[in-house]
Amino acid sequence: MKEFRIKKNEAEQRFDKYLAKLLPGAPKSFLYRMLRKKNIVLNGGKAHGQEIVREGDLVRLFLADETFDKFSKRPDAETPPSRENERLPDSARSLFDPPVYADEDILLINKPRGILSQKAGAEDVSLNELLCRWWLESGIGTEEDLRTFHPAVMNRLDRNTTGIVLCGLSLPGEQFLAEILRDRSAKKVYRTVVFGCPEDGIYTAWHMAAGKDGLVRISDRPSEGAVRIRTGVRTIASRGGMSLLEIDLLTGKKHQIRAHLAHLGFPVAGDEKYGSHDRNRELRKRFGLRSQLLHAYEFSFPGQTGTRFAHLSGRTFTAPLPEYFDRILKELGFADWKK
Repeated sequence: MKEFRIKKNEAEQRFDKYLAKLLPGAPKSFLYRMLRKKNIVLNGGKAHGQEIVREGDLVRLFLADETFDKFSKRPDAETPPSRENERLPDSARSLFDPPVYADEDILLINKPRGILSQKAGAEDVSLNELLCRWWLESGIGTEEDLRTFHPAVMNRLDRNTTGIVLCGLSLPGEQFLAEILRDRSAKKVYRTVVFGCPEDGIYTAWHMAAGKDGLVRISDRPSEGAVRIRTGVRTIASRGGMSLLEIDLLTGKKHQIRAHLAHLGFPVAGDEKYGSHDRNRELRKRFGLRSQLLHAYEFSFPGQTGTRFAHLSGRTFTAPLPEYFDRILKELGFADWKK
Protein backbone atom coordinates (compact mmCIF):
# COMPACT_ATOMS: atom_id res chain seq x y z
CA MET A 1 0.00 0.00 0.00
CA LYS A 2 1.23 3.49 -0.89
CA GLU A 3 0.02 6.81 0.55
CA PHE A 4 0.13 10.29 -0.96
CA ARG A 5 -0.93 13.62 0.50
CA ILE A 6 -2.33 16.11 -1.96
CA LYS A 7 0.01 19.11 -2.17
CA LYS A 8 -0.76 22.70 -3.14
CA ASN A 9 0.15 22.14 -6.78
CA GLU A 10 -2.00 19.02 -6.96
CA ALA A 11 -5.13 20.47 -5.38
CA GLU A 12 -8.24 21.87 -7.11
CA GLN A 13 -8.30 19.30 -9.90
CA ARG A 14 -10.37 16.21 -10.58
CA PHE A 15 -9.21 13.08 -8.81
CA ASP A 16 -8.98 11.08 -12.04
CA LYS A 17 -6.70 13.75 -13.56
CA TYR A 18 -4.44 13.56 -10.52
CA LEU A 19 -4.31 9.77 -10.80
CA ALA A 20 -3.45 10.00 -14.50
CA LYS A 21 -0.41 12.11 -13.57
CA LEU A 22 0.55 9.83 -10.68
CA LEU A 23 0.24 6.73 -12.87
CA PRO A 24 0.87 8.01 -16.41
CA GLY A 25 1.32 4.52 -17.81
CA ALA A 26 -2.04 3.24 -16.59
CA PRO A 27 -5.02 3.07 -18.97
CA LYS A 28 -8.09 5.01 -17.83
CA SER A 29 -10.02 1.74 -17.72
CA PHE A 30 -7.54 0.40 -15.15
CA LEU A 31 -7.83 3.50 -12.96
CA TYR A 32 -11.64 3.40 -12.94
CA ARG A 33 -11.62 -0.34 -12.22
CA MET A 34 -9.32 0.22 -9.23
CA LEU A 35 -11.63 2.99 -8.00
CA ARG A 36 -14.68 0.71 -8.27
CA LYS A 37 -12.89 -2.06 -6.36
CA LYS A 38 -11.67 0.42 -3.72
CA ASN A 39 -8.06 -0.42 -4.53
CA ILE A 40 -7.67 3.34 -4.87
CA VAL A 41 -9.39 5.35 -2.14
CA LEU A 42 -9.63 9.03 -1.25
CA ASN A 43 -9.66 10.06 2.43
CA GLY A 44 -10.42 6.48 3.43
CA GLY A 45 -13.55 6.17 1.31
CA LYS A 46 -14.66 5.07 -2.13
CA ALA A 47 -14.14 7.62 -4.89
CA HIS A 48 -15.46 7.79 -8.43
CA GLY A 49 -12.82 10.03 -10.02
CA GLN A 50 -14.90 13.17 -10.48
CA GLU A 51 -14.14 14.50 -7.00
CA ILE A 52 -12.12 17.73 -6.71
CA VAL A 53 -9.10 17.02 -4.54
CA ARG A 54 -8.06 19.51 -1.87
CA GLU A 55 -4.71 20.22 -0.28
CA GLY A 56 -4.11 17.70 2.50
CA ASP A 57 -6.40 14.99 1.10
CA LEU A 58 -5.09 11.46 1.61
CA VAL A 59 -4.81 9.07 -1.32
CA ARG A 60 -4.17 5.36 -0.73
CA LEU A 61 -3.23 2.89 -3.45
CA PHE A 62 -3.65 -0.79 -2.64
CA LEU A 63 -1.53 -1.97 -5.55
CA ALA A 64 1.35 -4.42 -5.80
CA ASP A 65 4.76 -2.74 -5.96
CA GLU A 66 5.30 -4.25 -9.41
CA THR A 67 2.02 -2.76 -10.65
CA PHE A 68 2.79 0.67 -9.23
CA ASP A 69 6.31 0.66 -10.68
CA LYS A 70 4.98 -0.40 -14.08
CA PHE A 71 2.29 2.28 -14.32
CA SER A 72 4.26 5.09 -12.69
CA LYS A 73 6.47 5.19 -15.80
CA ARG A 74 5.30 7.07 -18.84
CA PRO A 75 4.38 4.91 -21.84
CA ASP A 76 6.90 6.83 -23.96
CA ALA A 77 9.75 6.00 -21.57
CA GLU A 78 11.77 4.60 -24.48
CA THR A 79 12.09 8.05 -26.04
CA PRO A 80 15.16 10.17 -25.20
CA PRO A 81 14.85 11.41 -21.60
CA SER A 82 14.04 15.03 -20.88
CA ARG A 83 16.88 17.29 -19.80
CA GLU A 84 14.63 19.37 -17.58
CA ASN A 85 16.43 18.22 -14.41
CA GLU A 86 19.85 19.34 -15.63
CA ARG A 87 21.39 22.46 -14.18
CA LEU A 88 20.20 25.77 -15.61
CA PRO A 89 22.93 27.21 -17.88
CA ASP A 90 24.36 30.52 -16.72
CA SER A 91 23.48 31.98 -20.12
CA ALA A 92 19.78 31.32 -19.40
CA ARG A 93 19.60 32.89 -15.95
CA SER A 94 18.86 36.33 -17.35
CA LEU A 95 15.56 34.90 -18.64
CA PHE A 96 14.28 34.74 -15.09
CA ASP A 97 16.21 37.46 -13.29
CA PRO A 98 14.72 39.97 -13.34
CA PRO A 99 11.30 38.80 -14.51
CA VAL A 100 8.65 41.08 -15.94
CA TYR A 101 6.45 39.93 -13.05
CA ALA A 102 6.44 37.09 -10.53
CA ASP A 103 4.38 35.77 -7.63
CA GLU A 104 3.89 32.29 -6.19
CA ASP A 105 1.58 31.25 -9.03
CA ILE A 106 2.58 33.19 -12.15
CA LEU A 107 5.78 34.28 -13.87
CA LEU A 108 6.05 36.69 -16.81
CA ILE A 109 9.38 36.76 -18.61
CA ASN A 110 10.81 38.65 -21.59
CA LYS A 111 11.84 35.98 -24.11
CA PRO A 112 14.78 36.77 -26.40
CA ARG A 113 14.97 35.53 -29.99
CA GLY A 114 16.38 32.11 -30.76
CA ILE A 115 14.55 30.19 -28.02
CA LEU A 116 11.68 27.78 -28.63
CA SER A 117 8.74 28.02 -26.25
CA GLN A 118 8.19 24.27 -26.58
CA LYS A 119 10.15 21.47 -28.19
CA ALA A 120 10.02 21.06 -31.95
CA GLY A 121 12.35 18.03 -31.89
CA ALA A 122 13.73 15.55 -29.38
CA GLU A 123 17.09 17.31 -29.14
CA ASP A 124 15.70 20.81 -28.60
CA VAL A 125 16.10 22.59 -25.28
CA SER A 126 12.91 24.59 -24.87
CA LEU A 127 11.82 27.41 -22.63
CA ASN A 128 9.61 24.85 -20.89
CA GLU A 129 12.68 22.85 -19.85
CA LEU A 130 14.62 25.93 -18.79
CA LEU A 131 11.62 27.03 -16.71
CA CYS A 132 11.54 23.65 -14.99
CA ARG A 133 15.25 23.80 -14.16
CA TRP A 134 14.86 27.33 -12.75
CA TRP A 135 11.80 26.21 -10.73
CA LEU A 136 13.81 23.39 -9.15
CA GLU A 137 16.96 25.42 -8.50
CA SER A 138 14.94 28.26 -6.97
CA GLY A 139 13.48 25.83 -4.43
CA ILE A 140 9.90 26.48 -5.56
CA GLY A 141 9.41 22.79 -6.31
CA THR A 142 11.21 19.47 -5.96
CA GLU A 143 11.91 16.56 -8.26
CA GLU A 144 9.30 14.58 -6.32
CA ASP A 145 6.75 17.29 -7.17
CA LEU A 146 7.44 16.67 -10.86
CA ARG A 147 5.65 13.33 -10.56
CA THR A 148 2.28 15.11 -10.65
CA PHE A 149 2.99 18.73 -11.61
CA HIS A 150 5.18 20.62 -14.07
CA PRO A 151 5.55 24.41 -14.31
CA ALA A 152 4.63 25.32 -17.87
CA VAL A 153 4.80 27.97 -20.56
CA MET A 154 1.18 28.90 -21.26
CA ASN A 155 1.49 30.92 -24.48
CA ARG A 156 3.75 30.18 -27.42
CA LEU A 157 5.94 32.67 -29.20
CA ASP A 158 7.78 31.71 -32.38
CA ARG A 159 11.49 31.01 -32.00
CA ASN A 160 12.50 34.50 -33.18
CA THR A 161 9.55 36.46 -31.81
CA THR A 162 10.53 38.21 -28.61
CA GLY A 163 8.60 39.50 -25.61
CA ILE A 164 6.22 38.49 -22.84
CA VAL A 165 5.75 34.79 -22.15
CA LEU A 166 3.30 33.64 -19.48
CA CYS A 167 4.37 30.81 -17.18
CA GLY A 168 2.39 28.90 -14.58
CA LEU A 169 4.33 28.10 -11.40
CA SER A 170 1.44 26.36 -9.65
CA LEU A 171 -1.64 24.44 -10.70
CA PRO A 172 -3.96 27.37 -9.82
CA GLY A 173 -1.68 29.65 -11.81
CA GLU A 174 -1.79 27.40 -14.85
CA GLN A 175 -5.55 27.02 -14.62
CA PHE A 176 -6.05 30.79 -14.36
CA LEU A 177 -3.77 31.59 -17.29
CA ALA A 178 -5.35 28.86 -19.43
CA GLU A 179 -8.81 30.26 -18.70
CA ILE A 180 -8.08 33.89 -19.59
CA LEU A 181 -6.23 32.84 -22.74
CA ARG A 182 -9.07 30.54 -23.77
CA ASP A 183 -11.86 33.08 -23.21
CA ARG A 184 -9.72 35.90 -24.68
CA SER A 185 -10.44 38.19 -21.76
CA ALA A 186 -6.74 39.08 -21.52
CA LYS A 187 -5.28 41.64 -23.93
CA LYS A 188 -2.07 40.95 -25.87
CA VAL A 189 -0.37 43.82 -27.68
CA TYR A 190 2.62 43.46 -30.00
CA ARG A 191 5.05 45.91 -31.59
CA THR A 192 6.27 45.29 -35.14
CA VAL A 193 7.79 47.05 -38.14
CA VAL A 194 6.27 46.39 -41.57
CA PHE A 195 6.86 47.43 -45.14
CA GLY A 196 4.12 49.80 -46.25
CA CYS A 197 1.61 52.01 -44.45
CA PRO A 198 -1.60 50.17 -43.47
CA GLU A 199 -4.76 51.88 -42.36
CA ASP A 200 -5.80 51.52 -38.74
CA GLY A 201 -8.60 49.07 -38.06
CA ILE A 202 -9.60 45.55 -37.13
CA TYR A 203 -8.94 43.14 -39.97
CA THR A 204 -10.83 39.86 -40.36
CA ALA A 205 -9.71 36.85 -42.42
CA TRP A 206 -9.73 33.05 -42.40
CA HIS A 207 -6.75 31.02 -41.23
CA MET A 208 -5.84 27.57 -42.56
CA ALA A 209 -3.59 25.26 -40.56
CA ALA A 210 0.03 24.91 -41.64
CA GLY A 211 0.76 22.58 -44.52
CA LYS A 212 3.77 20.35 -45.06
CA ASP A 213 5.89 23.43 -45.70
CA GLY A 214 5.08 24.73 -42.21
CA LEU A 215 3.31 27.81 -43.57
CA VAL A 216 -0.25 28.80 -42.74
CA ARG A 217 -2.62 30.16 -45.38
CA ILE A 218 -4.79 33.27 -45.02
CA SER A 219 -7.92 33.90 -47.07
CA ASP A 220 -10.50 36.67 -47.29
CA ARG A 221 -13.26 34.09 -47.64
CA PRO A 222 -14.34 31.20 -45.40
CA SER A 223 -13.60 27.66 -46.52
CA GLU A 224 -13.73 24.16 -45.08
CA GLY A 225 -11.33 23.84 -42.16
CA ALA A 226 -10.57 27.56 -42.00
CA VAL A 227 -10.83 29.47 -38.71
CA ARG A 228 -11.88 33.12 -38.50
CA ILE A 229 -9.18 35.43 -37.17
CA ARG A 230 -9.17 39.09 -36.12
CA THR A 231 -6.13 41.33 -35.94
CA GLY A 232 -6.20 44.92 -34.68
CA VAL A 233 -3.77 47.34 -36.34
CA ARG A 234 -2.75 50.81 -35.14
CA THR A 235 0.03 52.83 -36.76
CA ILE A 236 2.39 54.48 -34.30
CA ALA A 237 4.54 56.14 -36.97
CA SER A 238 5.48 55.82 -40.65
CA ARG A 239 8.83 56.72 -42.25
CA GLY A 240 10.32 55.98 -45.67
CA GLY A 241 7.76 53.42 -46.76
CA MET A 242 7.87 51.52 -43.46
CA SER A 243 5.60 51.65 -40.42
CA LEU A 244 5.88 50.93 -36.73
CA LEU A 245 2.66 49.22 -35.65
CA GLU A 246 0.84 48.26 -32.52
CA ILE A 247 -0.95 44.95 -33.04
CA ASP A 248 -3.88 43.86 -30.89
CA LEU A 249 -4.02 40.08 -31.15
CA LEU A 250 -7.77 39.50 -30.86
CA THR A 251 -7.50 35.83 -31.77
CA GLY A 252 -4.45 33.67 -31.41
CA LYS A 253 -3.55 31.28 -34.21
CA LYS A 254 -0.19 30.02 -35.42
CA HIS A 255 1.83 32.76 -37.18
CA GLN A 256 -1.32 34.91 -37.19
CA ILE A 257 0.31 38.34 -37.07
CA ARG A 258 3.05 37.56 -39.59
CA ALA A 259 0.81 35.72 -42.06
CA HIS A 260 -2.15 38.12 -41.78
CA LEU A 261 -0.04 41.25 -42.28
CA ALA A 262 1.71 39.68 -45.26
CA HIS A 263 -1.69 38.76 -46.72
CA LEU A 264 -2.76 42.39 -46.34
CA GLY A 265 0.34 43.49 -48.26
CA PHE A 266 2.35 44.71 -45.26
CA PRO A 267 4.92 42.00 -44.46
CA VAL A 268 6.83 42.12 -41.20
CA ALA A 269 10.39 43.37 -41.59
CA GLY A 270 12.90 40.54 -41.38
CA ASP A 271 10.30 37.78 -41.70
CA GLU A 272 11.84 35.05 -43.85
CA LYS A 273 8.70 32.87 -43.94
CA TYR A 274 6.05 35.35 -45.07
CA GLY A 275 8.03 38.48 -45.85
CA SER A 276 9.79 40.10 -48.80
CA HIS A 277 13.11 38.38 -49.50
CA ASP A 278 14.52 41.31 -51.49
CA ARG A 279 13.63 43.90 -48.84
CA ASN A 280 14.83 41.65 -46.06
CA ARG A 281 18.16 41.25 -47.86
CA GLU A 282 18.56 45.02 -47.71
CA LEU A 283 17.85 44.99 -43.98
CA ARG A 284 20.46 42.27 -43.45
CA LYS A 285 23.08 44.35 -45.26
CA ARG A 286 22.15 47.52 -43.42
CA PHE A 287 21.46 46.24 -39.89
CA GLY A 288 22.54 42.59 -39.80
CA LEU A 289 18.87 41.68 -39.19
CA ARG A 290 18.16 37.97 -39.62
CA SER A 291 14.80 37.57 -37.89
CA GLN A 292 11.40 39.24 -37.79
CA LEU A 293 10.93 42.50 -35.90
CA LEU A 294 8.00 41.27 -33.82
CA HIS A 295 7.78 41.72 -30.06
CA ALA A 296 5.06 40.76 -27.55
CA TYR A 297 5.19 44.13 -25.86
CA GLU A 298 2.26 44.30 -23.46
CA PHE A 299 -0.06 41.98 -21.56
CA SER A 300 -3.15 43.12 -19.63
CA PHE A 301 -5.03 40.95 -17.16
CA PRO A 302 -8.84 41.06 -17.13
CA GLY A 303 -10.81 42.25 -14.13
CA GLN A 304 -10.82 39.88 -11.16
CA THR A 305 -12.84 40.26 -7.99
CA GLY A 306 -13.01 37.91 -5.04
CA THR A 307 -10.55 35.44 -6.51
CA ARG A 308 -7.04 34.26 -5.74
CA PHE A 309 -5.86 36.54 -8.57
CA ALA A 310 -7.67 39.74 -7.61
CA HIS A 311 -4.27 41.42 -7.14
CA LEU A 312 -3.77 41.17 -10.92
CA SER A 313 -7.14 42.68 -11.80
CA GLY A 314 -6.75 45.12 -14.69
CA ARG A 315 -2.97 45.28 -14.38
CA THR A 316 -0.81 45.76 -17.45
CA PHE A 317 2.80 44.63 -17.85
CA THR A 318 5.25 45.60 -20.57
CA ALA A 319 8.49 44.04 -21.78
CA PRO A 320 11.26 46.32 -23.08
CA LEU A 321 12.26 45.85 -26.71
CA PRO A 322 15.51 43.98 -27.39
CA GLU A 323 18.50 46.25 -27.87
CA TYR A 324 18.83 45.44 -31.57
CA PHE A 325 15.11 46.19 -32.16
CA ASP A 326 15.39 49.55 -30.40
CA ARG A 327 18.56 50.40 -32.32
CA ILE A 328 16.99 49.59 -35.69
CA LEU A 329 13.95 51.73 -34.83
CA LYS A 330 16.19 54.71 -34.16
CA GLU A 331 18.14 54.21 -37.38
CA LEU A 332 14.87 53.95 -39.33
CA GLY A 333 13.77 57.30 -37.91
CA PHE A 334 11.41 56.05 -35.19
CA ALA A 335 13.46 57.48 -32.33
CA ASP A 336 10.39 59.11 -30.76
CA TRP A 337 8.16 56.02 -31.02
CA LYS A 338 7.54 55.85 -27.25
CA LYS A 339 5.90 59.28 -27.13
